[in-house]
Formats: sequence, C-alpha cells, structure tokens
Amino acid sequence: MEPDTFHSLLRLRKKSYRVTLYRRHLSWMEELGSSQRGAGQSFRMPVTEIVCVELGKRDALDQEPQAPTVENQFTVFYVKRGKDQQWKLETHVFTAQDRDLSQQWVQLLQQRIEQYGGRRPKELLVFINPFGGRGQAVRIYSRVSPLFQLAGIRTKVIETTRANHARDHILTEDLQGVDGLVCVGGDGMFSELMHGLIGRTQREAMVSEDEEDTVLQPTRIRIGIIPAGSTDCICFATVGINDPVTSALHIIIGDSQPLDVCAVHHRSKLVKYSASLTGYGFYGDVLLESDRHRWMGPFRYNYAGFKTVLSNRSYEGTIEFQTTENIDSNPRDNSRCRTGCLVCSESSGRLKEDADEAEAIQAEQRQIQNSNWHSVEGSFVGINLTGISSACPKSPDGLSPTAHLADGTADLILVKKCSMFQFLRHLTRHTNQKDQSALPAG
Repeated sequence: MEPDTFHSLLRLRKKSYRVTLYRRHLSWMEELGSSQRGAGQSFRMPVTEIVCVELGKRDALDQEPQAPTVENQFTVFYVKRGKDQQWKLETHVFTAQDRDLSQQWVQLLQQRIEQYGGRRPKELLVFINPFGGRGQAVRIYSRVSPLFQLAGIRTKVIETTRANHARDHILTEDLQGVDGLVCVGGDGMFSELMHGLIGRTQREAMVSEDEEDTVLQPTRIRIGIIPAGSTDCICFATVGINDPVTSALHIIIGDSQPLDVCAVHHRSKLVKYSASLTGYGFYGDVLLESDRHRWMGPFRYNYAGFKTVLSNRSYEGTIEFQTTENIDSNPRDNSRCRTGCLVCSESSGRLKEDADEAEAIQAEQRQIQNSNWHSVEGSFVGINLTGISSACPKSPDGLSPTAHLADGTADLILVKKCSMFQFLRHLTRHTNQKDQSALPAG
C-alpha cells in the first residue's frame, strides 16, 4: 500500500465497505460475509472531483446544514458525470464506528482536497447581466450560488447596469485577493470580462495593445462562465453543454482550459479581441442586424439571419493568410476538442514554459511574420476566422467542428459568391453531421 494511506470499515447504504483514502483518490470495496463467494463491488473517486466533506448527514444541497444528529456519520459531496457532458452534484453518506473516526475521516479528506484537489478558487468576483439573453441570469445564478457557498468559496456579486460595466470595473477597481471572475450571461458578457482582464494585464505590464507585433502577457486571473445568454458559444465549445450546474462544478473544482484569443487591429489601433468567431460578410451582417433588434430577445438572431440570407450580399476583397506547420491538429480530422484535450494541454504547456523567455517568444513571432503569405482574391459571401469550433445548441458541431481551443491556430473559412440556395445548403450543414467543407458545386 502506498504511503499516506488511511483505511477503515465504513457503512454506506446499509452495506459494509473497506474504505481506503490514497493521496489522490478515495476507494471502497464491499465486504462480503463468510457465506458469500467472489469479490464485492469496488468504487473509486478522484480527490479532484470531491467538492467538499461535512460532518453529519446531508442528503441534498437544498437542505440547510444542521448539527449532526448521528455524530458518527459524514457526507461526501462529489461530481457525478452524466450523459452529454453534464455534471451533477451527488452525495455519499458514510457511517463510521464512532464520532472520533468520523471526524478523522473528515479532517483527512479536507487535507487531501487542499493538497491534491487542484487549483481551486477561494474568492470569486461574479458579474450578472440581468438583461441579456432571456433575462433569466439572476434566477440562474440563484440556482448555483449555493454550490459556491457549499464549497466554501467567497463571492462578491455585481449586477451590471450598462454596456461595458463589467469591463470598466475590471480595468479600474482593486482585484487584490480575487482569483477568479465569473460571467453570468452570454458571449457578449464574456467578451466584456475578457477585454477588461486582458487590458488590465497589459497595462500593468506596460505593454501596448495597439502594437500588432507586441507579445501580450498572459492573465493571472481565470474566467468562469455560468451560461445565461442567447447562444453561449464559448461555454458550449469548452464544456460541451450549456448547463449552469455543470459550469459551476467545473469552476468549483478548479477545472481550467486555456483559450486562444485573436486580436483585430485597424490602422495601428486595437479594435477588439475575439475568442470565438471573427466574421466579415454574412456573420458580421447578422450581428449588426441583430443588434438593432435586441428587444426581440434570442429570436433576433433567427430574424437577422433570415433577412441577411435573402439579401445574399457578397464583398470583393483580397484575403492574405499564413498556414500553420502544426501537425497535431487539422481542420479535416475527426477529433473533438473539450476541456482536457491532449493537443491543447501540450500546446498550453509549451506556452507556459516559454512565458518566462520573452526573447524566445519574440524570435518565434518574427519567424512567423517572415514566413510565406498566401492570398486569395474574389467576391465572398462570408470570411470567417474561428479559433474554436464555435459550437452552440443550434449548431452542435459548430462552424469548424475539429478546431482546437488552445493550439495556437485558427481555421479560416471562405465562402465565395454563390446563389442563395447554395449558401443555404452550406448553412444547413452547420446543424447536421455532414462535412461543411465538402459541399459540392451546383
């Protein structure tokens, strides 16, 4: 048995188990009677997926914590993985032989969570957009706030009252002690937090965001998303589902996923950052039209999309781009990128290693800038650059299903001038399992 282990006999759901606590996981095996043959059932739970431990019995989150009525019991709250990337909070109530043993288990489990439970947040700054999406952000947060309280996470909640309220707060206010920002809203709200956090980080590092060749400094604080918007593209692409409880549990256990961010400049001035889709033509027109009809709620995207399709506009131009030499990912492979993806983990690890070597990063960037450029001229219905799949409930695979979250590349999707019928066929493929890049002519 490995060092730092602890074990004893405990009861769970009227059965007796030999329970063992290792450094990074908890396991238990059913104890069979002398008349029973074979091995009993065994179970294993990673410490990283234990939310918290409490003395006493508490079967559900909606129950108020009470003084233990049975002093030799303790409750383990943990993450249960369900179908379609959904996570739920579940409990196991263990019964020990006496109060002292139960207290010892609680103390040891809490120590393991502290030592091996991952980089969990202690204090979160929560921004709620009460007007975004379906206007349900406040109600949605009320569902998950007890989870943060259960996990012992301190939260400060700010309801935004205007556009860029969250961004301005992040740029100007004291964030000492805050180790996570939480967005309760949609992609627009996430964009506010991202712009504020990146902008503040560059300002503190005295890095100019307007210089295209500048190597931006990585942010120290992480951003979590509780989906409450119209599409919640960032949340869907990273977690795989738009479920507030699932997202809250990812935040609580310290789950993290680096994300590639694209900077858009015009005439030596930063226009904006993008972590999902940067579009010119069709999608740009849809967003512009939908902004004029925000009063319609989520339906404004359907209306704007229908109207833009009917117009069938195209734009003349020249597109210049560089191709990557990254062999770990390809727009035509069959991989699906989610949190924990090996390609992105390795890429992010390299970025982390290089973070302290500014000269190496700048040399690599100069090499990229001096590499061969390609160009395409023509009339385009859509010019789309996506650093992630840009998946959402209406398009479960997204514009580029195999795009990775943090491999340092983006997929360029060019849709040349075509008939309205051809373009509709292209759009339809975003909602089914067919290959968007293999649309036949005609």
